[in-house]
Amino acid sequence: MKKSLGAKTIAYPTPAWAIAAYDSEGKANAMVAAWAGICCSKPPCVAVSLREERYTYAAIVERQAFTVNIASTAQVKELDYLGIRSGARVDKFAATGLTAVKSELVDAPVIEEFPLVLECRVLKTVRIGIHTQFIGEIMDVKADEAVLDGGKVSVDALAPFAYAPETHEYRALGAVVARAFSVGKQIES
Repeated sequence: MKKSLGAKTIAYPTPAWAIAAYDSEGKANAMVAAWAGICCSKPPCVAVSLREERYTYAAIVERQAFTVNIASTAQVKELDYLGIRSGARVDKFAATGLTAVKSELVDAPVIEEFPLVLECRVLKTVRIGIHTQFIGEIMDVKADEAVLDGGKVSVDALAPFAYAPETHEYRALGAVVARAFSVGKQIES
């Protein structure tokens, strides 16, 4: 029998993504978002939900663009710092030693050291309770060659990690457990 935990924001895994944007003065900033995910295939889109009081919120509203920067486990300390300090008070890029590079396609910065980035332009905004969901059309995905295998992102080489909301932990992804669109066919045999 399952035990009720109440209405909570618990879903596993949740991402630990660095969302980057330029503020009104052109300063690059990035924050960590866990309330995010792919939300459409055609056009390719990602959704990121932020609270209005977050410094990055106003930047995205003004510039109508953001990037999703995915760190590897080797960069967990830098990613975490982006989530524990406000860009209104500190230059997070200077503090972490990360490099902000202007996206070629959208008015937002890319974190050069993070191996995977999605360049997004805001397609739609939806107010949901205390959050606003920014739906970004993915204009391009860029990956370091070191994480590519035959032109596709290698999860092992990327070494992404997820966030566990209840325990406040970052968790590495594990081994392959089955082949998608295949293992379920065994039920029919």
